[in-house]
Amino acid sequence: MKLADKLDDFTVNEFTHAGYTYPVYRKGQGPGVVVIHEVPGVTPEVARFARKVVDAGFTVFMPSLFGTPGKKFSPAYAAQQMSLSCVRREFAVLSANKASPVTEFLRGLCRAVHEELDAPVGAIGMCLTGNFALTLAVDPWMMAPVLSQPSLPIGTTKVLREALHVSPADLETVKRRIDEEGLSVLGLRFTGDPLCQRPRFKRLEQELGEGFESIEIDSRRGNRDRISMTAHSVVTMDLVDKAGHPTRQALDRVLGFFRENLHPA
Repeated sequence: MKLADKLDDFTVNEFTHAGYTYPVYRKGQGPGVVVIHEVPGVTPEVARFARKVVDAGFTVFMPSLFGTPGKKFSPAYAAQQMSLSCVRREFAVLSANKASPVTEFLRGLCRAVHEELDAPVGAIGMCLTGNFALTLAVDPWMMAPVLSQPSLPIGTTKVLREALHVSPADLETVKRRIDEEGLSVLGLRFTGDPLCQRPRFKRLEQELGEGFESIEIDSRRGNRDRISMTAHSVVTMDLVDKAGHPTRQALDRVLGFFRENLHPA
């Protein structure tokens, strides 16, 4: 298969935890950031984002949870991987109050990164994996969790649209860390995104209070930046890498968030 991005500037090794084994792509120097890709997988756009994190002074650890690493995005490819993810036991896409089992693997990976680098860890989840960073924030080494267009659970009911895909106990732990340790959580979304609607961010604001920093980019019809009403992936597919553009500003804020919380003062 001809890949759009060979990812040959990354090293890759398998990591096993909690009964799961996945390849993990690694690149960079500095504190660790776990980049959890969106559907359909580690596309060239996800790899581009990972390289920007590396250029900002971090070591990226990017597990490949589904899809073919380096393969180009297409609607058919995305639909295929979304369908497969919906039936895999690692992902509980309809769960409102419980995280997907694969988050245990990711917690183990974050701990291993912390222990190897002897530094706090950051993470960003996107789309189907977006909520995962909230569950990762229960651990004391996770100091920079980013939720980019968090889209689970999938559903149209009021309960599902505002649910956070995290257990009540884990949510309470995150809230305690915000109160006692000064933890911050960053969230990103487009205002017109049907997969990550306003009720979910309103719930995050209610639960996390000042510990939640929200970036919501206008994608309504007629918006001044001509952002598509179907825009979804803030720092990857729908990124306009041009100074002053709202998506570039969001990317810069993500990198700044990592610097503030992971680099020593």
